[in-house]
Amino acid sequence: MAATVTTGRMSPPSVPAAGAEERMDPKRLIAFFAMVFGMFMSILDIQIVSASLAEIQAGLSAGSDEVAWVQTAYLIAEVIMIPLSGTLARIVSTRVLFSVSAAGFTLASALAATATNIDQMIVYRALQGFIGGGMIPSVFAAAFTIFPPSKRSIVSPIIGLVATLAPTIGPTVGGYLSHAFSWHWLFLVNIIPGIIVTIVTWNFIDFDKPELSLFKKFDWWGLLSMAVFLGTLEYVLEEGNKNDWFSDETIFLAAVASGIGALVFFYRAFKVDFPIVDLRAFANRNFAFGSLFSFVMGIGLYGLTYLYPVYLGRIRGYDSLMIGETMFVSGLAMFCTAPIAGKVSTKLDPRIMMAIGFASFAGGTWMMSSLTADWDFYELLLPQILRGFGLMMCMVPINNVALGTLSPARIRGASGLFNLTRNLGGAVGLAAINTILTQRQEEHYARLQEHVQWGNPAAMDQLNNMIAKYNAHGLDGATIAIQKLSGMVTQQAVILSFIDVFLILTGLFGSLVVCAFLIKKPQAAPTGGGGGGH
Repeated sequence: MAATVTTGRMSPPSVPAAGAEERMDPKRLIAFFAMVFGMFMSILDIQIVSASLAEIQAGLSAGSDEVAWVQTAYLIAEVIMIPLSGTLARIVSTRVLFSVSAAGFTLASALAATATNIDQMIVYRALQGFIGGGMIPSVFAAAFTIFPPSKRSIVSPIIGLVATLAPTIGPTVGGYLSHAFSWHWLFLVNIIPGIIVTIVTWNFIDFDKPELSLFKKFDWWGLLSMAVFLGTLEYVLEEGNKNDWFSDETIFLAAVASGIGALVFFYRAFKVDFPIVDLRAFANRNFAFGSLFSFVMGIGLYGLTYLYPVYLGRIRGYDSLMIGETMFVSGLAMFCTAPIAGKVSTKLDPRIMMAIGFASFAGGTWMMSSLTADWDFYELLLPQILRGFGLMMCMVPINNVALGTLSPARIRGASGLFNLTRNLGGAVGLAAINTILTQRQEEHYARLQEHVQWGNPAAMDQLNNMIAKYNAHGLDGATIAIQKLSGMVTQQAVILSFIDVFLILTGLFGSLVVCAFLIKKPQAAPTGGGGGGH
């Protein structure tokens, strides 16, 4: 761990201060674990509906384009709130921000369960995403503010586990709930835990005091430009591949709006006294590299959480529950690795830990590059274990490298930026993966089609055998055989496009093994309220 590795050896003066804080206030522990659970609910809700969109679509009589917005609305709203949360926590205090976010998220969940048409559902999901997004960075900030460095080997694996486990098991939980009960329970399941989290956090959080005077300096133009910049960017990434990117007028206009919003946002971030997001944390080299790694981890985390179910659904014909049961392996691997990662982090250079994690992830995707249409639970077992192990081995040191060297004054705003990079990584990764899958499938189909033609004896033998088989059953053998052969070619093209994506991910994570050693060995966090530390 960043701070743990170095505090004892390189910064002896800070040890007595840590020792004085060694005994944790039980109230703060209860508050922290309630916050962690709130964050788990919020992150889980990104993916919980992904395996059950068909059930929601049927229940609300929605079109396939409309139902996709159940996911998109949540993501767009959440990505706006996450960086904003640091500023809001400073103005109203962590206690008010978190407990109000938990209460609002619970209420929005109840409303989503009562939705009677797709328009209501989209509005309620946007509310859920926006309000729930306020809970995520607060937990990271609290972990690095209230716990002494000596406790981070316990705390960091917990938040790392929640941040990675929640989206991984989301499809599993969602598939089970919609199968066992109905799609309404995807949202109803949040209500009782949400009420408990709201009450506990309101009564027990006491980490900071509000600075209400800052509200007078609140940068409304900065907020508007950030909402336009991030909201339209998320829309372009989510919808781009489906609508053929910039050949679609709406996508093109959204991209232009995002560019203009970005210019205004960055201008104001460096010009106004109290910016909506404090970007100066990026002056800290370790925070900048940690955020870059977080971005790439977002690609791996959300990309593979998407790829496995698509393969299992499209090629293997699994339903949402069977997909969830197969995907559970990664979650189990993460759960088992978390305590190991915590223990190892006190003894090992965080850069070596990251390199091990990236190499494990790359090993898992490399194994997936041998994919065939027959791969099932046992073939996917080891790649999923390597993925789960790799994610946890990376997340613990990345969290500490990014946030463990910042001063307390910087950490609230920085944790929002840090979490934003992971979500944006997921959005960019999914957009890139979908585009590559579509383009490579077309190319592979065209190439395979050249071989399945009248001049190829093997193809003709296969076709004639199939025609004879179907004719023997009194069917129109020629028509059915050609359809079946076309289906086989399409399936093979899909699998080859999956292999291409897995090879690209292998190269990406393999290169990060080298990048991990470009960062400096982290120093202890400064104790003053000053800058970000270089």
